[in-house]
Amino acid sequence: MSHTFAALTFHIAFSTKDRIACIDPGTQARLFPYVGGIIREAGGRVLIVNGATDHVHILAALPPALNVSDLVRVVKTNSSKWMHQTMKKGTFAWQTGYGAFSVSHSNVDSVTKYIAGQAEHHKRRSFQAEFLALLKKHGVEYDEGYIWD
Repeated sequence: MSHTFAALTFHIAFSTKDRIACIDPGTQARLFPYVGGIIREAGGRVLIVNGATDHVHILAALPPALNVSDLVRVVKTNSSKWMHQTMKKGTFAWQTGYGAFSVSHSNVDSVTKYIAGQAEHHKRRSFQAEFLALLKKHGVEYDEGYIWD
């Protein structure tokens, strides 16, 4: 085969350090598009970026040459710097880790709707509960002592 064909779509989630609720709606309106721009600049295709006051969810299609860990590192580094310089949130920081889950083409619409509904969703459920549910749903083994920094 002379060409590479891939459908690599990922649902990525990570929170602010210590899950501090510092991403107010005004900040979200600017931060989430900025995160999308970082992903596009890296070569990914953004389907949706959304979240709540203490975390972000990203649904993006990545080319085979772009690995998830490199993308998340670039997103966190650049958006954190932007939060400090542009939004004047000098103490802002992201948590150390992240969750990344593969999404099949047949589930893209449902994951998109899930991410779009974050504001309503988090009236009833914390990020911690949501993240543990994502790990369980995707069969990711974990030790709860090492999830939260």
